[in-house]
Parts: sequence; C-alpha cells; structure tokens
Amino acid sequence: MLSENSIAYPALFKQVKILDPYRTDAETFADVIVGSDRQIQTDFDASQIPSDINVYEYSNLILGTGLVDLYSTSGEPGHETRETIFELTQAAVNGGFATVGILPNTQPAIDDIAALEFWRNVQKKYGDILQPWGAITKGLEGKQLTDMAELAESVIGFTDSKPLANLALVRRAMEYVKPLNKVIALFPQNPELATGGVIREGKWSLQYGMTGYPAAAETSALAALIELVRLTKAPTHFMRISTAQSVELIAQAKNDGLPVTASTTWLHLCHCDRDLETYDPNLRLSPPLGSEDDRLALVTGIKSGAIDAIAIDHTPCAYEEKVVPFEVAPVGAIGLEFALAVLWQKLVVTGFLADRELWLAMSINPAKCLNLPMPKLAKLFNPHHEWIANEQQIASQSRNSSYIGRSLIGKVY
Repeated sequence: MLSENSIAYPALFKQVKILDPYRTDAETFADVIVGSDRQIQTDFDASQIPSDINVYEYSNLILGTGLVDLYSTSGEPGHETRETIFELTQAAVNGGFATVGILPNTQPAIDDIAALEFWRNVQKKYGDILQPWGAITKGLEGKQLTDMAELAESVIGFTDSKPLANLALVRRAMEYVKPLNKVIALFPQNPELATGGVIREGKWSLQYGMTGYPAAAETSALAALIELVRLTKAPTHFMRISTAQSVELIAQAKNDGLPVTASTTWLHLCHCDRDLETYDPNLRLSPPLGSEDDRLALVTGIKSGAIDAIAIDHTPCAYEEKVVPFEVAPVGAIGLEFALAVLWQKLVVTGFLADRELWLAMSINPAKCLNLPMPKLAKLFNPHHEWIANEQQIASQSRNSSYIGRSLIGKVY
C-alpha cells in the first residue's frame, strides 16, 4: 500500500479519482502530477511529464477540493500553552483544510480594529488559511454591539460563539449586519433550560447518573431565532445543531424561503450519548452529544441539504484542564487532523453518505455559507492509509481528543 513516506517527488499518480463536488456526473479518474514543489497538475500532455518523474500505477488516491472549516478556536493569542498559531496552521494543513474560520473568543476578543491587526499580521506570515470571525458584542458579554461596519471588511462574519439571551439585541445585530453582506452565526441555546446539562436528557443520562440537557434547550431557542430571521431577513447561520427536531425546523425555514444555513460538528455525526459510558472528558461538548436518533437525523440532514455543512469546532485544551471529572471538564476537543479520516470511515465506508456528499459538506458548502471564494482541487487523500494519531504524527500540542493514540484509516498527503 502506498504510504506518504514512500513517495518520491516529482510524482505521477495514475488513475486518481477526481472528487469534484462541482460535478454531478459519473465518477472521473485522471492521471495527476505532483511536482517537487508539491504543486498539483491535472491538465497536461505527455510532453510536460518530466523525464525523472516517479510513476505510481495503483495509488488509490482521491483528489478533492480544499476543505473549509466554518469555526474553530485558536489558543493564540491568550492561551499559547494550549496551541500556537503555527501549530493550528499546521494542523489545518495536515487535515486538508484550505480555510479555517477563527472564532472571536481569543484574548483579547476579536471585537475591534486593534484586535484585527493581530490577524492581519498572522495572514501576512501564514497566508489566508486562518480567517477571523468578528464578535457581535463587545468582550463577548452579550450587552453592547460592536462596530460591525468597521469590522466587516476584515472578518468572514459575526458571531459570539456562545448563546445570546437578549433577543432584542440579536434583532438589532441582524438589522445592522444585513446591509454589510456578511453572515451572522448564532448558537441556539436556552441558558435556563441548558443549565448544568452535560449529556442529552434521556435513558443514558439516567443510566450514567449525569445531569441531562433537554433537546428543548436547543429547539426552543432555534424557533425564536428563526422568527427573528423571518422578521429581519438577515442572512443567518445556525451553528452546532444537534437535535432531530432542529433539523426539521431548519428544513421548514428553508422551505419558507428564509436566508438560513446550518451546520453540525463532526463529533455529533460520529458519536451519541450512549458513547459517554467511559466518561471521557474529551467527549464533553457544547451542546452535549445527542441520542442515536439525533445523530442519524443529522446525517440525513446532510444528505437532504437541511444541514449545509460539517464544522470541526476544533477547541484545544491543556492537559491539566481535561484531567478532571467529566461534569466539570471544559467543553471541546481538537479535530482538524482527524475529522476527514474518521468521518470517511464512519459515514462513507458504511454507506451513510456518498463520498461526494461528505466532501460537499466539508468544502464547497461551508464556503458558500460564508460567501467565500470556492476552493480549488488541491488536496490528495488516501482513504486506505493507516496511521497512529500520536504526538509524532499530529501538529497540535493539545491532546484533548478521544482519537489520540488510536489507529486511523485515511490521510491527506
């Protein structure tokens, strides 16, 4: 089997599967050249093939568009001991991502022009792979709106990355953002109903003795936010969707012609509340993992288009932060380097999603949600490459993932 370390460049890979989400016709295969500079060519003639090229007849590789992550957390600035910008960028590249949306919950928060200067310098050094969100409210406190017009040119959209309880303030934010041609991303959660919940309320919360989080904590908030979209017609993205009823509410909103999009996270597609029997703090998420019915409804939502995109919501935590009991552990897990491989095995290999459907949800669709340029065919993926997710293989210094140390199948080259 072809391994990444065994490849010598320049290389000619024969009969690579072209997974082009822009096309809906039959499967396409083509020869692909990867130069010594790692640039990819698919459109060439025999005269352009270098004489010293290394030929790989049966590579089993897939060529796809660059992946786009809607939202993830950066440790830097403020928490460099969790993860640095360099590590985050390398993790994104390792995972096949061309763009990663950076949530504004850094220190300081991305809530004014001064904070954005840091990200301009990051982009000068590392390119445009990391794209910041702007905060909706100052200091992410949910009290006073930021100067959205001032921030708009330098951010991909606006979010506080946490629930906003003041619906009057949310309405004003929607009205302000509408003429700026930017999306506003909202996390639907009713804080009063969600208080203390760490697992979806139901059979497994009772069996495991953990505080339940009712599905209504999400759906009641989502229903109210949809009504504000109906009122303002502001382009709105609903993030971290986790319940079957939410999928239905979003589908109905789209049928009504409202300008809404939605995403769920990769871990909500791979796990359910039953999987918390080990009390693994790396599966402590916000919102908590739902039921198996919720998980299957989210997968169906990806197929139907009710759920547009799969977000990674990569959230680095230091070792000592997660070595605590489940119910007091901080929420979140890293995932940029694992998500494609795990989703491929759990959803494509098992037949829940076609390969093109998964790639659309991780590439073209999230770019559309953010009105970003469409990603290009630029990532080689070997769905058969087996590797160990250990510290020699991953870029992040954070280890808060249940996949650390496990054997994974599927790797971006």
